[in-house]
Amino acid sequence: MDETNEEQGTKVQVYVYDISHGLARVYSRAIVGIDMDAIYHTSVVMGGKEYYFDREGATISQAGKTRFGVPMEVLELGETFIPGEILGEYLDDLKQNRFKFGSYNLFHNNCNHFTHELLQFLNGTELEKRILHLPEQVLSSPNGALIQQMFNGGIMM
Repeated sequence: MDETNEEQGTKVQVYVYDISHGLARVYSRAIVGIDMDAIYHTSVVMGGKEYYFDREGATISQAGKTRFGVPMEVLELGETFIPGEILGEYLDDLKQNRFKFGSYNLFHNNCNHFTHELLQFLNGTELEKRILHLPEQVLSSPNGALIQQMFNGGIMM
C-alpha cells in the first residue's frame, strides 16, 4: 500500500462479485420467491490488496487475483488516511474476533458485513443497502425459512 500521509490518501474501492454467476437473476423468483440480481460477494481494495471475508476468516490477497474471478462492478468509495500500521492492527482485531476462522454465516456474518465494517473504519462510508440487506430480504421471502434451514451452518465459499 502506498504510504498514507496527511496530504494524499489511499483510494478505496469495493469489488462486487456475483457468486451465482448469473443464476440468481434467472432462478431467484422460482427458488427464493423474490427477484434478485445476484448473490453478492464483496471485498475492499486498496493499494493493490484485496481484503475480504469467507469461511477461512478475514483474508488479504493481491487485488483481482482471488478465486472470485472478475468483479461485476467496482464501487469507488473515496480515500482513506488511515496509516498502514493502524489498518494492520484493526484487521488483526477483526481476524481474532468477529471475522475469525469458522465465524462465517451466510445470513448474519458474511463478506458484505465485513466490507461494511471495514469501510466505516477506513472513511465512514457504507456498503450499498441493496448488497448489505440482501440476506434479510431472502430470510423474509416466502421461502426464507426453508432456505435458512438448507444453509444452516453457512455456505461453503
